[in-house]
Amino acid sequence: MKRRVVITGLGPISSIGTGADAFAEGLRQGRSGISPISSFDASGFPYRMAGEVPGFAAGDHVRRIRPEEWGRSSQFAAAAARLAVQDAGIDPRRLAAARAGSCIGTTGGEAGAVEQLSEQEVAGGFESWRPELARQVPSSRLAVAVNRELGLTGEALTISTACSASNYALGYAYTAIAADDADYMIAGGAEGVYRWSHAGFYRLGAMTEERCSPFDRDREGMLTGEGGAALFLEPLDSAERRGARIYAEVLGYGLNCDAGHMVAPDSSSIAACMRRAHRSAGIDAEQVDYICAHGTGTPANDAAETRAVREIFGDTPPPMSSVKSMLGHTMGAASGFGAIACALGIAGGFMPPTINFSNPDPQLPAIDPVPNAARPARLRVVQNNGFAFGGNNAITILGEVA
Repeated sequence: MKRRVVITGLGPISSIGTGADAFAEGLRQGRSGISPISSFDASGFPYRMAGEVPGFAAGDHVRRIRPEEWGRSSQFAAAAARLAVQDAGIDPRRLAAARAGSCIGTTGGEAGAVEQLSEQEVAGGFESWRPELARQVPSSRLAVAVNRELGLTGEALTISTACSASNYALGYAYTAIAADDADYMIAGGAEGVYRWSHAGFYRLGAMTEERCSPFDRDREGMLTGEGGAALFLEPLDSAERRGARIYAEVLGYGLNCDAGHMVAPDSSSIAACMRRAHRSAGIDAEQVDYICAHGTGTPANDAAETRAVREIFGDTPPPMSSVKSMLGHTMGAASGFGAIACALGIAGGFMPPTINFSNPDPQLPAIDPVPNAARPARLRVVQNNGFAFGGNNAITILGEVA
């Protein structure tokens, strides 16, 4: 029999708040975390806004790793993991002696280090590379940073399935505990705002200038964002024995990859992924009270996601909002932030809003985006969508503990 797996700690580091309480308050207020880019010189771009984490200093959060030896994404991952463990109220020394590991999702890994090395090579040739900077490049270091920060001796797995990676990570961590291969896992994702992703999405025509407006008739595209999203998972019986606060239970997940087109979403494949997630969780579609949408704000994504939702849920789907309207698109951390928002919504009795919503789109019928203001609600079962380039779809299902 599978062990039941619950979420007892949350570690968001985001543009709308750091820590579970601050992040929840940002969601409830419908706070925008979008500001002018400061991570790199964006003066050559027509669009210069992103969801950067203000004043982030890893040294304010980590205790064991030396921030100067790690790239920005790894720092986000380690700091978020430390916050999640603190929020769970568990002694890290207990984790170090247990079967505990991490699984962290990302899109660009340490692209910032690669960019710096490229600039050095242009300026002074290969011999000008700094070895300490080159050591930061491997994306695998994101999960390694988590394990080193917390003294974990279990797996340290980094998953790079782009913008659905955190849901892949959450599904993996859930499976490890449910199958009794681990007793504690940290799952989530981390990403920085980097020139490469900003330039790439701008050249794709997927970016908007100032505001991300998912599901709105006049939506134009996405904005990039950054941060670290970590969730602490353990068996239900462990959480109950130690009297832990339980945010939500991980009920199941679904994965698939249609690989039909590099960037165009496939609504039929997304719908199939939803069916898999529901089967894994042992639920029917009508039991879902709320969907945390992928909701990038691009015309193509929002239309495909809506078609898939209507295929599964019919003409009266549950409310479906996008936290990317507040955070920007945090790439590999996106569905991690979505999972945190879902867990907070279950525990706190609210649905996060889609901000910047002005005009319903007649091409997206029956969609309730929870416009502009959070909504009180009892959420028994929620669905967290994550989709990525290459057709990498990942959906997690969370529920109230019964």
